[in-house]
Amino acid sequence: MDHCHTSDLISLDQALEKLLTHTVPLTATPLITTETINLTESAGRITATDIISPINVPSFDNSAMDGYAIRLADLNENQTLPMAGKALAGIPFQQEWPNGSCIRIMTGAPIPSGADAVVMQEQTEVTATGIRFTHPIKPGQNIRTIGEDISQNTVVLPKGIKLSTTQLPLIASLGIATVDVVRKLKVAIFSTGDELQAIGEPLQAGQIYDTNRFAIRLMLEKLDCEIIDLGVIRDDPDALRHAFIEADKQADLVISSGGVSVGEADYTKQILEEAGKISFWKLAIKPGKPFAFGKLENTWFCGLPGNPVSAVLTFYQLVQPLIAHLSGFTAWQPPMRLTAKTTTPLKKSPGRLDFQRGIASLNEYGELEVQTTGHQGSHIFSSYSLGNCFIVLERERGHVAAGETVQIEFFNYLLKNQ
Repeated sequence: MDHCHTSDLISLDQALEKLLTHTVPLTATPLITTETINLTESAGRITATDIISPINVPSFDNSAMDGYAIRLADLNENQTLPMAGKALAGIPFQQEWPNGSCIRIMTGAPIPSGADAVVMQEQTEVTATGIRFTHPIKPGQNIRTIGEDISQNTVVLPKGIKLSTTQLPLIASLGIATVDVVRKLKVAIFSTGDELQAIGEPLQAGQIYDTNRFAIRLMLEKLDCEIIDLGVIRDDPDALRHAFIEADKQADLVISSGGVSVGEADYTKQILEEAGKISFWKLAIKPGKPFAFGKLENTWFCGLPGNPVSAVLTFYQLVQPLIAHLSGFTAWQPPMRLTAKTTTPLKKSPGRLDFQRGIASLNEYGELEVQTTGHQGSHIFSSYSLGNCFIVLERERGHVAAGETVQIEFFNYLLKNQ
C-alpha cells in the first residue's frame, strides 16, 4: 500500500497545506452533494449556488425622506408651492397633479409621476400660500430609484458562503423562500483507549473520562456537521479495524482521538497503513505533536492526540479549516494574530510553535495586554475555560519575560466562553 511517513517535525503551515491540497470539497465530487431547503431552516448552511435576485430593490422609485415631492419646473420666484395631496408608504398619490403644486410625501412612499426631487420637511416652511422651500434643491435629491440597491438578475450572494443573520434577511427581502445548500458534512468520531470511561459512569482504577470525544462533538455541532458517534474503541487492532471500516462506509471525514502516539498499544498508524493511503507526521507545535492524516477508501481521516488540550488545539488549528474546505465554505478565514504585551513571564523551550492559553484585555491606556492562564500542561483543560486567546510563541523562541511583545489569537466561536 502506498503511504508517506516522515519522522521529521513539520510546521503548522506545512501540515495545513497538505490537508487542504490533498482533500477535495464535497462540491467537487460527482456525488449529489446539494439539497434545497426552506430559507427558515438554512442558518449555518453553505450556499451551493449563487443567490440571484428575482426582483429590483427597491422595486419602485420611492422617497428617502419625509417631505415634499416637487417638479423643479413648478418652482416660482418665491420658492412657494401649494400642496395638492399626499403620498404615503403603501398608499401612492394617484390623482391628477396640478401644475404649480407639490405633494406631501412620507419615507418609502412611491414617487409621484413627474416628480424630480423630494425636499425634506426640515428644509421647508408652511405659509398661508403653501409650502416654502428654504434651501437649494438638486434634481433627484432624496429619491431612491428602482434597482438602486439590487438590480434584478444580479448575484446577491455567491456560492460557498455560510448563511447567517447578516445574509438571511437580505434573501428574505427578495421573496426567496428556498435555497440550494451543500449537504452537511458527515463526520464519524470515536475515541481509543482502554483507560476511557463514559461520562457519568463511575471511574475504575486507572480510568479517566472520555472528554475528548465530547469536546470534539461540541465543536462539530457548532460547525453544523452531521455527527456519527461510534463511541470508545478499546486498544484492540481488530476492534479498531472494524471501527475504521464502519466509519468509512458512513462518513465523509473520520476523526479519532488517541492512538496516534508511539506507545505499544497505539494501533491507529498500523491500521491506517493497512486500510488506505496516509500522510503521518509529527507536528512542530506544542501541545499537539502527534497528529495523523490519511485517506481511507471513501473518507478522509484525522487522528488527534489523546491529551485533551492537544486534541482541542489540533482540531481548532487543523480540522476546523479542513471541515470548511470539505464543506465548500470558501469564505473561511484563519485566526487573526494581534500583537500584545505579556504581563506575566512565559516558559518555553525552542523547537516547536507554542500555543499557550492566555487572558487578553485592554489596559487603562487602551493597549492590548495578555497574561497566562497558569500551568500549560496538555492535561490542564481548565486553561480553555479560563482563557480567551492563544498566546502564539514562535518555534525557535525561548522563555518570555514579562513586558515582552507576543502574538495572540482570540478564540473564535468554537471556544468562546460567551
